[in-house]
Amino acid sequence: MLPGLVAALTPIKVRDIFFLTRDALITAFVAGDLFIVLPVLIESSRTLIERAGVGQSQANLPEVIIPASFNFPHTGKLLSISFILFAGWFADAEVPLSDYPRLALTGLVTFFGSLNVAVPFLLDLFRIPADTFQLFLASGVINSRFGTLVAAMHTLTVALLGTCAMTGALRWERRRVLRYLAITAVLTVGVIGGARVLFGRALHHAYSKDKVLAGMHLLHQPVQAVVHREPFTPPTPPETGARLDLIRRRGALTVGYLSDSLPYAFFNADDALVGLDVELAHRLAAELGVRLEFVPLVRERMFDQVNGGQCDIIMSGVPVTTLRASRMLFSDAYLDETMAFIVPDGSRNEFASWDLLRARPGLRLAIRDIPYYIQKIRERLPQADLRIVQEVTPFFAQSDSGLDALVFAAERGSAWTLMYPKFSVVIPEPEPLKVPLAYPIGQHDQEFVTFVNTWIELKRKDGTLDGLFKYWILGQDAAPKQPRWSIMRNVLHWTR
Repeated sequence: MLPGLVAALTPIKVRDIFFLTRDALITAFVAGDLFIVLPVLIESSRTLIERAGVGQSQANLPEVIIPASFNFPHTGKLLSISFILFAGWFADAEVPLSDYPRLALTGLVTFFGSLNVAVPFLLDLFRIPADTFQLFLASGVINSRFGTLVAAMHTLTVALLGTCAMTGALRWERRRVLRYLAITAVLTVGVIGGARVLFGRALHHAYSKDKVLAGMHLLHQPVQAVVHREPFTPPTPPETGARLDLIRRRGALTVGYLSDSLPYAFFNADDALVGLDVELAHRLAAELGVRLEFVPLVRERMFDQVNGGQCDIIMSGVPVTTLRASRMLFSDAYLDETMAFIVPDGSRNEFASWDLLRARPGLRLAIRDIPYYIQKIRERLPQADLRIVQEVTPFFAQSDSGLDALVFAAERGSAWTLMYPKFSVVIPEPEPLKVPLAYPIGQHDQEFVTFVNTWIELKRKDGTLDGLFKYWILGQDAAPKQPRWSIMRNVLHWTR
């Protein structure tokens, strides 16, 4: 299109442009660097102008135009704006047609700088999930080569058109211009339409990260276990004696769980109870040589349930607070959670520091009914309007548009943002708030607490806790490895 524009408006032919500049274009493509071919482009421009007989005395103008135009966004950069439209389509957050002028103007201004800075800014501006930036980085190896190739042709075109304009050699022949516009329209429709068909048929753009979470399973062979779905009725009369002896005598470890405690205890796509704490429960039972019984708990009454003997231990990501510690025994902490905010992707920078949040008037935060969390947030953000919520799902569904963020643990929030990718987890700086997780145990089972503490320390030393943290919290190796993308497999479907 660019050489065609030159040929439509000047005496210079497309064939001559490619013949004289092909070495420079190939070098720019291979090296991915426009700067190193500027001298060759200057010399090629002078030669083209002299051969076309355009202002022989002005043949040195490219020496001024090319270095000056180098500092402005070139066509290779401007084409990157199309990634914003692609990302919106890919993430089901399409940019409306009415926003195209704003996208074009903002893109032109921001592309004076680095693409790796401008693209995340544009994604935030148009409320497109920031995770799509990884697609931009992944394709950057190829795009940078073609972008540099286009940039070289753009620079040459600016030099030729600029020189012809200053020497009065531009010509406006209706037939040539109309032919150029027709060819350009056909090429544009063909490329965009072809790309749309290719993306629609070859790329399965349905979001699947939530399926990764639902497909997670226990890493090691689980022990025999019974998972109760209804509240468990304790034995009558109540069991007496040391807790560890009772577990061995009945041949079963009874573990209380909260089914919505992602990623510590939840039901996966196969309706199996899994999670970091569920995995540890299986390992504890295996090392004790007993089977497992999982009993559901009611969050508001779970401490009374463990004190009443309905379970031996609660393993479901329970934070330790001062009030809770006064009502029951806790094991040593096996993991620290970091208090964070879950916010829409476009609001990440607004929650980056406590100073920014304190300076923000009318801040409305959703928070679970945990007095310790409420107290800590009130100490840091006394001006914030806290809204107590029992369930967090409505926040992600955006049923309450008046809430700016959800106060949540970063480790739990990372799992929720897999299911709701338009949200991000932000930990304000400096001095992040840490909350320990431990296992609640009945008030009179100090001997069992000592045993569990020793077991936790063993799991920390042998790397079990670290390995489970990487899998269940960080999601490492959570998705099964797939073969590399290929045309034969993914487009033509000739192989599996």
